[in-house]
Amino acid sequence: MADATASTHAAPHAHGASGPTTSFGIGRIALYALLIVLAFFFLMPVYVMVVNSLKPLDEIGSGNLMALPQAWTVEPWLTAWSTAQIGVQPTGLKPYFINSFLMVVPAVAISALVGALNGYVLTQFNFRGAHLLFAGMLFSIFIPFQIVLIPMAKTLGLLGLAGTVKGLVFVHVVYGISFSTLFFRNYYAAFPGELIRSARMDGASFFGVFTRILLPNSAPILVVTVIWQFTNIWNDFLFGASFSDFSSYPLTVALNNLVNSSTGVKEYNVHFAGAFIAALPTLVVYLLSGKYFVRGLMAGSVKG
Repeated sequence: MADATASTHAAPHAHGASGPTTSFGIGRIALYALLIVLAFFFLMPVYVMVVNSLKPLDEIGSGNLMALPQAWTVEPWLTAWSTAQIGVQPTGLKPYFINSFLMVVPAVAISALVGALNGYVLTQFNFRGAHLLFAGMLFSIFIPFQIVLIPMAKTLGLLGLAGTVKGLVFVHVVYGISFSTLFFRNYYAAFPGELIRSARMDGASFFGVFTRILLPNSAPILVVTVIWQFTNIWNDFLFGASFSDFSSYPLTVALNNLVNSSTGVKEYNVHFAGAFIAALPTLVVYLLSGKYFVRGLMAGSVKG
């Protein structure tokens, strides 16, 4: 009789325990299903670009953009890369792809280094007007690009950098310092002061503390800065169109010229290939270091 009573009381308990577990399993399945659907819609433009860049032009005009190619071809990619007609000179995206790298690499490196130095000074040295200086840098983040076009054009002219890749590097460094300073300042704000004081007591110089203490421990926020700056500079169109000439166009401007240079029949397969070539570096950067970007943002938010 006692055993029957115990089993009677145990049965509802066991049944009630399985309810939340089952609900949790169903909720997880629904969440994954929703994520799969959203990923499908987000990746659909990439799929359309890649698939149609591998089709002959007549197949794009008469077929379904979502369908796989019936006759696979890489000719649109070769055309977009090396033999497309851009402006008055027959060339492809290759020289402008190189221009973008010559612009992005030094601009990212210089703006990140200057931002790290600014963050070091603003957090480790108490001087009059430090907060006001930082507030001014924050305010400059919200200044629209269009406002600085004419002053920057005059500045580049005075420096002899107008229409050059070096001029574009200068522009992006100036405009990127505010962002990089914000990132590093917030990261260094809670950096252990004992380490810096100990290094100074041991005779470390200004740059000794910076290069031996701060920079080696700045990997998370450095990754955030590099990815942020690389993406913004690589995808920029306004500054490239305003401050460069035919020989120094970045890839975004060359891609626009490629799309608008077609007369008569539009070569959509070439345009798709060119667009994917332009987007490929940023995709690679995010695929290789996206998780570090998120970790760096979290580290900065916690320490800031």
